[in-house]
Amino acid sequence: MDNNIKSPWPGPAGMIPVTSGRADDANVYNRSYLDSIHVEMRVIDAVEPSLKTIIFGVEFDSPIMMPAFSHLNKVLKNGKKPMLEYAKAARDLRTVNWVGMEPDEEYAEIAAEGARTIRIIKPFADHGMILEQIRFAIEHGAIAVGVDIDHVPGTNGRYDIVDGLPLGPVLLSDLKEYVKTAGNTPFIAKGVLSVQDALKCKDAGCAGIVISHHHGRIPFGVAPLMVLPKIKVALAGSGISLFVDCGIDTGYDAYKALALGADAVSVGRGILKPLLQEGAEGVKETVGKMNEQLSELMMYTCVKDTRSFDASVLYL
Repeated sequence: MDNNIKSPWPGPAGMIPVTSGRADDANVYNRSYLDSIHVEMRVIDAVEPSLKTIIFGVEFDSPIMMPAFSHLNKVLKNGKKPMLEYAKAARDLRTVNWVGMEPDEEYAEIAAEGARTIRIIKPFADHGMILEQIRFAIEHGAIAVGVDIDHVPGTNGRYDIVDGLPLGPVLLSDLKEYVKTAGNTPFIAKGVLSVQDALKCKDAGCAGIVISHHHGRIPFGVAPLMVLPKIKVALAGSGISLFVDCGIDTGYDAYKALALGADAVSVGRGILKPLLQEGAEGVKETVGKMNEQLSELMMYTCVKDTRSFDASVLYL
């Protein structure tokens, strides 16, 4: 891919800033990498674009999706439940709603809001629990299901424990079993950050992957957009959908991910404050602005729809 590629950092090609390896530093680096990507202008023949996007055979109004939040289904002072609120926002925006770790009964409550939903399940040591949650999500209309393959280690170097539930490894054989259990429902591996894992997901039969470092889980993790083009090439012709998250805070960020080969992106903590303060309306306002920014930059670069992105417009 000839992209007029240049290192965003001063000094020898490929030099990156020194970090401590902490999650906060990984997110600062991710933000710096996103901001280092510049865009040339191509305005002759540009028209107002369409943001319509097909995901797993379903048409949505935008490629900007909800995040897979977890542990937010608590009642706020205003009597609202955040997980239900951003499900309502996804429904009204006609975009994909992602749901992270929630008990079955709370997942059912979220799904009942009517948004087209993808459920992401933790890699529990008890694989039977994973299989049960896959089946439960499908019974409640999930358009896809998946597992957080990157949430395996804890900071003590052992398998993590979340809400008292021990997590375990995700083997290739496990992925194949999850894909088989999902049947005709697309299965997604969330937390892919290498060509090696992407190819294993292909071998397992995954329908989609989320290129992500889970908001800085891995010390010194590369920015997802840095590895996205390599994964795109490695999976060419596979039909696997490529999703991206981590630091997608504006429509301009979304544009860069889409231009580099993502099929859709998940906004993350950028909606957390409006969600907790204003509920569904705050989320809709924030994502609505992101859609406007995405459309603006598409017009500046002569991209007429979400199938027409061209990475050569980017200067890395």
